[in-house]
Amino acid sequence: MTRRQAILFTATAAATATTTYAQQQQPYTLPKLPYAYDALEPLIDAKTMEIHHSKHHQAYVDNLNKATEGKSRPPLDQLLKQPNLPAAIRNNGGGHANHSLFWEILGKPGTQPSGALKSAIGDLAEFEAKLKTAGLGVFGSGWVWVVTDGKSKLAIETSPNQDSPWMAGKTPLFGIDVWEHAYYLKYQNRRADYLTAVMKALNWDAIGKRYKDLA
Repeated sequence: MTRRQAILFTATAAATATTTYAQQQQPYTLPKLPYAYDALEPLIDAKTMEIHHSKHHQAYVDNLNKATEGKSRPPLDQLLKQPNLPAAIRNNGGGHANHSLFWEILGKPGTQPSGALKSAIGDLAEFEAKLKTAGLGVFGSGWVWVVTDGKSKLAIETSPNQDSPWMAGKTPLFGIDVWEHAYYLKYQNRRADYLTAVMKALNWDAIGKRYKDLA
């Protein structure tokens, strides 16, 4: 390698490293909802959606940025796979990741699973009954998840607080928030009614696309 080539190589490597570092340092941001706050009425009320998204989720984003200030900020799924996460990053990173996925899979009531996803689910009524039972079994605050192995198998799991399947090396297809802030204004302590309603608000087209992308 000539001296000129060495200089060019060093400059290129430095520029690449600077760009990568800059990308990692970009703050996390609140995703915009792909629908209006009142789009899920009467299943989920507009005020709950507004507070849930603009207050609760925004707080997770703000606190995650504080916790990662001066540190690398990889994509959320990569962040959550890291071992021994500090509590502030685990809780707020999980909150940000979980809610970001939650918004994506809502918003189109009346859709139905189709294609490969329909085959993986089997009987939808039975699947939804199992999902509801799992959600009701979460003590206190947490999530109920459908995780995929990247092939065809689906499993229903739960997690406490803002823990995420990514933290256990698993891949969530979708999750349902069962924290009280997700439903208390409309459903008070009636989590069962909320779960029935939110499953009617699932966007199975979006879930099906995600299932295909993860395969």
